[in-house]
Amino acid sequence: MAAVEKSIESDRKGAISIRNVTKIYDPEGVNVLAVDDCSLEIAAGEVCMIVGPSGCGKTTLLNAIAGFHSITFGEIYLDGELLCGRARPLAQQGADRVVVFQNGALFPWKTLLDNVAYGPVVQGRMSRHEARDKAAHMLAEAGLGNVGSKFPGEVSSGMARRAEIVRALINDPKVLLLDEPFRAMDALTKSIMHEALLEMYDRTKVTIFFITHDLEESIFLGDRVVVMTTRPCRTKKIVSVAIPRPRDYRLLSSEAFRLLVDEANEAVHEEAIKAFAAGERELA
Repeated sequence: MAAVEKSIESDRKGAISIRNVTKIYDPEGVNVLAVDDCSLEIAAGEVCMIVGPSGCGKTTLLNAIAGFHSITFGEIYLDGELLCGRARPLAQQGADRVVVFQNGALFPWKTLLDNVAYGPVVQGRMSRHEARDKAAHMLAEAGLGNVGSKFPGEVSSGMARRAEIVRALINDPKVLLLDEPFRAMDALTKSIMHEALLEMYDRTKVTIFFITHDLEESIFLGDRVVVMTTRPCRTKKIVSVAIPRPRDYRLLSSEAFRLLVDEANEAVHEEAIKAFAAGERELA
């Protein structure tokens, strides 16, 4: 059994290596240092939670991995292959890295089933029939088998967001990039989404790069929580979450969970104070 588990581990894809990355924006000729010499290693199949003050540069890193923004210095690798660096500042976008943003991106004129099946058909990876069959199967696994024929506006926000994550996963990506996907949800819907995401992760073991401001969310979902400094973004502290999977909400009342939240909160609070002070100076 141990040999089989080791083989499965070695077959996983999606290791991200962020090496001394710097990003300087230049709006209207004024250099803004968003990310400064940031380095981070994320293992294949890891759920890596990224927290830090608003505007610190977390999304800049996510966009660089996705290929939406260039980097100024440094390198980012995926499974040992260069995504972006000195010779190629902007990573090529690809189906191996799929992004789910804060605001929903489902096509409102397509059913949930057709939304999920859209990617593989457009990419030429599957016929429409094959894609719809796989989409139906994955929606059923995600507890959405009875709403596949509905349009996004006809279902709850939680169902729509769950379908959006299924749409990302049908492409079999190496990395799932999530930018505060549950931010606008009420506490009950968010708790359901947490469990749904963990169930999808248990089936796929896709690498997850997840940005959040919710420390309880970060501990509940993550293998590690990376606390970033206020701008410019650098790695301040990494909290290892040594809590076995699968996890459920009984974990929230455990002493181990509360201690991890407190540890992360202390680091985040320090940076929040710095960010607030910096904002006051900028306004003065």
